[in-house]
Amino acid sequence: MSTSLIYRSVTGYELLMAVLYGRHYRTRLSLVAEQVRPGASVLELCAGPGALYRRHLRERAGTYTGVDINDGFVAHLQRLGAKAVKLDLTAAAALPEADVVIMQASLYHFLPTPAEIVDRMLAAARERVIIAEPIRNLASSRLSFVARLGRGAADPGAGAGHAQRFTELTLGRVMRSYARQTVAEFRIPGGREKIYVLDPRVDPAQPAGPDLRPGHRSDIAVGP
Repeated sequence: MSTSLIYRSVTGYELLMAVLYGRHYRTRLSLVAEQVRPGASVLELCAGPGALYRRHLRERAGTYTGVDINDGFVAHLQRLGAKAVKLDLTAAAALPEADVVIMQASLYHFLPTPAEIVDRMLAAARERVIIAEPIRNLASSRLSFVARLGRGAADPGAGAGHAQRFTELTLGRVMRSYARQTVAEFRIPGGREKIYVLDPRVDPAQPAGPDLRPGHRSDIAVGP
């Protein structure tokens, strides 16, 4: 099992995120946090070193639990004062329940069957599931050396199998199965990532009727 270099260092990971998202990095975090009701309990999967918790959810969430497979990231979250659990989500069954379940920039780890983890998130969430996923990636670059760099930086410590990435089209195909539960979808400023907000209380098997769900559906891109 080999952990990519950026996953061996909290500083290295956060520097790479800042480079990838540029001036939109903090906006990306705030857009995710805005979807969390103040006082809600939060479960964040693949939480990394806890940037979302540190910048927003420490004050906004009622309770917070971060899950990651990386020992260093779990320890860092614990030092921040968060509840953090080491868990291999590819092997785990039911997830801990929470009002809101979040995953940022990690759905690609569950290819080729990402719907399995989305279904588990919906089963664990009482109010919202928030998925923020890149749709423009280094690993998808037409420049071979850039693509190799992106693929080589993708293993958080779970072993091989992280070379695939989403485009907006392929992510949309996955999320189409959750169309009735989707209350919002939008691209972040800069267009690198797309955010989906799902309501787990909506039964996708029920016939469509008047939409009485809180929130709204948006297919409008945010930013340039």
